[in-house]
Amino acid sequence: MNSTYSQSFYELSIPSIENKEIKMSDFKGKYILIVNVASYCGYTSQYADLQKLSQKYANQLVVLGVPCNQFGSQEPRSEKEIKTFCESKFDITFPMTEKVNVKGKNQHPLYAWLTNKEQNGLDNFEVSWNFNKFLINGDGELIACFKSGVNPLDEQIIEKLK
Repeated sequence: MNSTYSQSFYELSIPSIENKEIKMSDFKGKYILIVNVASYCGYTSQYADLQKLSQKYANQLVVLGVPCNQFGSQEPRSEKEIKTFCESKFDITFPMTEKVNVKGKNQHPLYAWLTNKEQNGLDNFEVSWNFNKFLINGDGELIACFKSGVNPLDEQIIEKLK
C-alpha cells in the first residue's frame, strides 16, 4: 500500500442505520461496494440489483448502502423509515448506514477518503448524484468509481470482482 495515504481505509468507521458502529476493518479481505442511496430517486430501483449483487457474491463482497439527502432532497426519510422502506420494498439485507453528507463542508470522513486522491491514492472523485458507486478491494484500496447510470450488475463491476 502506498505510504502517502493519510489514513488507511480500514481505520474508518460509520454509524449504521441502527446507530451501531460499522468498522471498515471488519470487511478486510472482501471487496466493498459503497453506494450513496436515496428512496425517491430515478435510480432507486437499483436497490434490487444491489441486493442481488450482495447475495450472488456474498463470500467476497459487502455492499454498503449510505443514505444521503444532498441530491434533489430525494432522501427526506428518517433512518427508521429508510430501513423499513428498504426491507419491505427490496428485501435489503446488506448493511446500511445512517444518513450522511457525501460532499461539502459536512462531508463524512468515509466520503472524504473516497473522493480525495491524497487519501485514497487513486484519484479525486466527485459524487455527482445518488447511486454513485465506489469499489474497494480486499486490501482496502479504492480500485474504481462508477456513476449512477452504471447498474450494480453491470459487467464493469462484475469484472472487477474476478
